[in-house]
Amino acid sequence: MFTSFCAVTCSIARPMSKPTEPLRIFVTAEQTLLITGPGDITRESCDAIVNAANSSLMGGGGVDGAIHRAGGPAILEACRLIVARHGRLPAGKAVSTPGGRLAAKHVIHTVGPVWSGGHRNEPETLASCYTESIRVADELGLRTIAFPAISTGVYGYPVDLAAQVAVASAADALAHAAHLRQVKFVLFDTVALQQFCDAGKSYAANKSLKTDS
Repeated sequence: MFTSFCAVTCSIARPMSKPTEPLRIFVTAEQTLLITGPGDITRESCDAIVNAANSSLMGGGGVDGAIHRAGGPAILEACRLIVARHGRLPAGKAVSTPGGRLAAKHVIHTVGPVWSGGHRNEPETLASCYTESIRVADELGLRTIAFPAISTGVYGYPVDLAAQVAVASAADALAHAAHLRQVKFVLFDTVALQQFCDAGKSYAANKSLKTDS
């Protein structure tokens, strides 16, 4: 069973747009879901950041590579140990490693689904990425976690559809967490930011939750 350690590598350009005001959803009296951007998740100082990894855990492009480069070799070494013990990480599952040189203490690695039109359980697998990552964080006793928009890069998941799954699954998992107090989405560009904010407002309205923006 995967419970700890994993990694990644590569480079992404810095977002050029100025950050906008975040959308905050009060999931419970003590727990919030925060949607922000454009931003660089590797600079987040929360307890854990989530890496959109590939199943080999050996690094890749986009967010995966950026986290690996920023965190240094300790992350890759931890990933190698996980793969040696347990094999490749299946899509929808999550594991944790130390954060290395990152400001975040932990990196939680999860493998998103490749978009195939939505007919191969992509929504269920994507939802599992968020719920499993939050489960791992909560088991570690963490209070804050930051996510990118999993599977919306080279894996081709449409951002508007991914945002709906991400917000709903993360908020529902947060509400059932014992230790976690904040889930944060750090979106790389304004397109993803708008889609996630729209999904967040819709989710909050459907659940009659208070928001701050």
